[in-house]
Amino acid sequence: MKIKGTAETAHDSMGPVQHIIKRLTDIVCSLGGIITLSPLFLIITVMMKMQNNGPVIFRQTRIGYKGRPFVIFKFRTMSSLVEEEGPQLVATSDSSNSTRLERFLRDHHLDELPQLWNVLKGDMSLVGPRPERKYFIDKIMQHTDRYPIIYEMRPGLTSEATLYNGYTDTMAKMLRRLEMDIHYLEHRSLWTDFLIVVKTVINIISGKKF
Repeated sequence: MKIKGTAETAHDSMGPVQHIIKRLTDIVCSLGGIITLSPLFLIITVMMKMQNNGPVIFRQTRIGYKGRPFVIFKFRTMSSLVEEEGPQLVATSDSSNSTRLERFLRDHHLDELPQLWNVLKGDMSLVGPRPERKYFIDKIMQHTDRYPIIYEMRPGLTSEATLYNGYTDTMAKMLRRLEMDIHYLEHRSLWTDFLIVVKTVINIISGKKF
């Protein structure tokens, strides 16, 4: 059964001034992160090059703010053959398609670091709904017409749904993530963004899987 609803049912709780501050924070933090973590970027790049196991950077088209497509960047963590039979909700990284280094990067979310460039460019924000591929958006839209509400936000590196819903490996989780992201839109503030970033950093440092 399709869940009915429209974009008009959601209200962005952030005002114009908070939006400006949020964007300025994204620019400062992403630029600072790129500069500060540049030695780590270099180390990962060199180690991946030494593996001679394919390109270092993975690129994929996602749908972002206002429904516009953009190219997301990650450190590549698995073989391109994983999806040769079609897109997967969550492509499983194991010894058959990933090296030990690649699995380490994925397990500790270090593969997401190149997305700091996406944040700096304005494709993404530090906090916001995770960007999805059109293929899966079309699948979600078969169950609910509320997905376009997401287009009111820049996609993010992390979100409440990322922390508490984990990888969306089923349609049920994708629909739950959608509702969590809409709830975030209706209640977000600079303070909630700060708390989400802090919780994300703590989880990564502690090695918690999410």
